Amino acid sequence: MALLISSASTSLDGFVASPDDDPGPLFDWYSAGDVVVPNAGDLPPFHLTPTSAAHWRDWVTRLGCVLVGRRLFDLTDGWRGRHPLGVPVVVLTHRPPTGWDHPGTEDPTFATTVPEAVAAATAIAGERVVGVAAGEVATQLHAAGLLDEVRVDLVPVFLGRGRRYFTDPDAPVRLSGPSSVVVSEGVTHLSFPVRR
Repeated sequence: MALLISSASTSLDGFVASPDDDPGPLFDWYSAGDVVVPNAGDLPPFHLTPTSAAHWRDWVTRLGCVLVGRRLFDLTDGWRGRHPLGVPVVVLTHRPPTGWDHPGTEDPTFATTVPEAVAAATAIAGERVVGVAAGEVATQLHAAGLLDEVRVDLVPVFLGRGRRYFTDPDAPVRLSGPSSVVVSEGVTHLSFPVRR
């Protein structure tokens, strides 16, 4: 069965974006180097350091699907029907949209409950990883005991306020490890198995 792994660029004080959803300096590492890493869809290529590029390519080659919440889906306009990682998208939402504005592109899968979303995402991913967006979705999967790993692209900045990686968890998010530490320019890539 697919592993469910959340991943996010995060400030030292635990935020993944400012209050207006702008990631700001948290995404600076995507342009900190000379290695051109193309993206699917219409997102421009990243320019990563060699260390971050190797880390990123390893992550992307393991993915079979991404599971996101409706907020991120709406903020990105559904990536115009083609996620930058080039994998299918499952959207966890209480209110699936009635139409899709990007005909001729890959349709996302909409699910209204955590079990339904996880079943759809793992069926799509097969033996590959389901990448879980940070925030509410990661928090809900952790609360349900379904999250396997937490990845953090830790950026040396304090945002002071904004949107947290985990939003009001009912219980502490206990992690083991780290199982991987990759230090690069402007970011440290960390992986932590979830302690059960």
